[in-house]
Amino acid sequence: MKTIGLIGGMSWESSLEYYRIINEKVKEELGGHHSAELILYSVDFEEIQVLQHKNKWDDLTKIMVNTAKVLEKAGAGLMVICTNTMHKMADDVQKNIAVPLIHIADATAQSIQQRELKRVGLLGTKFTMEQDFYKGRLSEKFDIDVVIPDEKDREIIHEIIYSDLCLNKVEESSKKEFLRVIDKLLDNGAEGVILGCTEIPLLINQKDVPVPVFDTTAIHAEKAAIEAL
Repeated sequence: MKTIGLIGGMSWESSLEYYRIINEKVKEELGGHHSAELILYSVDFEEIQVLQHKNKWDDLTKIMVNTAKVLEKAGAGLMVICTNTMHKMADDVQKNIAVPLIHIADATAQSIQQRELKRVGLLGTKFTMEQDFYKGRLSEKFDIDVVIPDEKDREIIHEIIYSDLCLNKVEESSKKEFLRVIDKLLDNGAEGVILGCTEIPLLINQKDVPVPVFDTTAIHAEKAAIEAL
């Protein structure tokens, strides 16, 4: 079993889910008392989110690369960034380490292809929904058409993520907003919905939506466990 290096803390609530899901998957595969071999480096999310909103992506890249190097030196045999947004610098991280990085968009795209879907809605932070590092990868590498909410709804989704979900606040009013936005994505031809922020599954799951929902936290964590094995 390879040791998994987790770059977490963004937020710690979703990192907790990574830890749980990875260990459950390893136990499912190996049985008995087996659990995952992993190393978690949990960053201070306050510093991260401030830099994100100041668009200081070069500074954030340095933090992610340095964190990955620490985990690699500590013995990690593969790397996982426990958040969608910070995959903006995934290529830079991979270039600076010798062990493989499990990309969250690739794992998600493979799940979408297994369901034979071609057009999906994407929910996440404004950075993930608007910038090309995520939806562009789905389109160019996997030929998946990505639909995002309109500008006003992107603002609403972004605000709920940072003001509520990243602080472990799960409000019924927030869930209603997400479901309203999802309905609009379906009206725009989405055949499925990517929960493209690792906190969103705290609020929305498959039973809430009539089309396939792609929980990127679970997909990514299970992929990491299988790769480690």
